[in-house]
Amino acid sequence: MKLEITVLPGDGVGPEVVAEAMKALGAIAKKFGHTIDAKEFPFGSSGLDAKGKGFPDEARESCTSTPAIFLGAVGDPRHDHLPPNERPELALLALRRLIESYANLRPVTSQFVSPASPFKAHVLQGVDLLIVRELTGGLYFGEPRGVSGEGKDREAVNTLRYHMGEIERVSRVAFEAAGKRRKKVTSVDKANVLETSKLWREVATEVSRDYPDVTLEHMLVDRAAMELIAHPASFDVMLTANLFGDILSDEASMLAGSLGMLPSASLGGGTGLYEPVHGSAPDIAGKGIANPTGAIGSMAMMLRYSFELEEEARLVERGVETALREGVLTADLTADGASTTAEVGDFIADFIKNG
Repeated sequence: MKLEITVLPGDGVGPEVVAEAMKALGAIAKKFGHTIDAKEFPFGSSGLDAKGKGFPDEARESCTSTPAIFLGAVGDPRHDHLPPNERPELALLALRRLIESYANLRPVTSQFVSPASPFKAHVLQGVDLLIVRELTGGLYFGEPRGVSGEGKDREAVNTLRYHMGEIERVSRVAFEAAGKRRKKVTSVDKANVLETSKLWREVATEVSRDYPDVTLEHMLVDRAAMELIAHPASFDVMLTANLFGDILSDEASMLAGSLGMLPSASLGGGTGLYEPVHGSAPDIAGKGIANPTGAIGSMAMMLRYSFELEEEARLVERGVETALREGVLTADLTADGASTTAEVGDFIADFIKNG
């Protein structure tokens, strides 16, 4: 099979972890007889440096013509002085809008728990949750937005807005996923305060009637944050708005032990976007200590969702599991005998070749 992908290494540790994910993909291609057609472009701060814009035209064109996009991370403090409408991070929002990747899938399972997890073993027993985050609406995209005024008269506004169609389509993604799992959806909102959440709850309830075999429960976001720590195994599929999902999925990363371990897939249009959930971490860029397992896990999700190669995806995931089990860990996961970014990638690639 020909695996056509657009590669956007991005900024900070992005190029480092993308290199290890591509190493795993290369091992998969060789083992199963696939060919890789990967086109790489600068994106984010690197795009601003190379092309004068965070989302260069060449990258934009490629993103609309391949079935999958693989992204490292976006952001560099060198550009923090720019006004909000010129920041390179906006390239990521533009990319999500361009390909209509309205459903962000972020899995957390006890199979990928490291020794660095702060949780006791009995709390993590049976953890297997999938966060389905709405990705192209809500507070991050609502208008009007901006900062106005000068001096002590400065004020800022962001708009939280949802159309029922946006809620309905991401709800269906959650219910479809739950139907193939443990058949439970927990819809997270703040319906006791926010009108958008009241609509969210109404629409999720309406959609649930089309999935009679799936149980729906509604949960306020503050309680969800507590339950995620106290009883993480009680969740199957968690359905959230954009902002809530962003925060809760980062909280959920601590179940695994590090933000560097969580993969993600953003789906909805004809093109899938795959990226680890961590940021660009410029403070550790170039040191060879970034955790590549989130990126490699995202590559597994790409094989599964964009190319329907389940056997290949599972082999990559088993490689990550084996690295964790055998103690091939980066510095964020262990205090002694840490492996470098490349050493973890090499271990997983070798496992794929021999697995």
